[in-house]
Amino acid sequence: MKKIALTFAVIFGVISCGPDTQKVEQEEVTTVPEAQIEEKQAEPNVLELKGTDDMKFDKTEFTVEAGKEVTLTFTNVGVLPIETMGHNVVILEKDADVQAFANASVREKDNDYISDLYITDIIAHTKLLGPGESETIKFTLKEAGEYTFVCTFPGHWIAMKGTITAI
Repeated sequence: MKKIALTFAVIFGVISCGPDTQKVEQEEVTTVPEAQIEEKQAEPNVLELKGTDDMKFDKTEFTVEAGKEVTLTFTNVGVLPIETMGHNVVILEKDADVQAFANASVREKDNDYISDLYITDIIAHTKLLGPGESETIKFTLKEAGEYTFVCTFPGHWIAMKGTITAI
């Protein structure tokens, strides 16, 4: 009988020493998703982009300040060889015909799949990168608007494209 009484006394003591439930209910708890924390902490106009073996960019939208220099670091995080799954990033002017540019670039293997026919449509681009390779480029989007970025490796532009919005 003494053991049962002692056990109840210990349990009651532990429960009564717990948190003040009234105080917890009155406190307001705010949680911020990790994506928002990273976005707030990231420097404006500093972008990181990755390309994968399943022909995707890890991000398809960015917002930057117009008229200020943008730094973009692109990494091919895949493992397949450059000959079968190389990736690049080409940032195009607002009014560029993405499909025409990509179709012309397919024939430009010796030029990292970037067509000289549409050179005036290009704001900036990386070289064609193999697995584990990375390159950083700098450019300025002079006016507000939406700019398309694509990978021009044959067939990739359909799935590997996104938008940079300059505000």
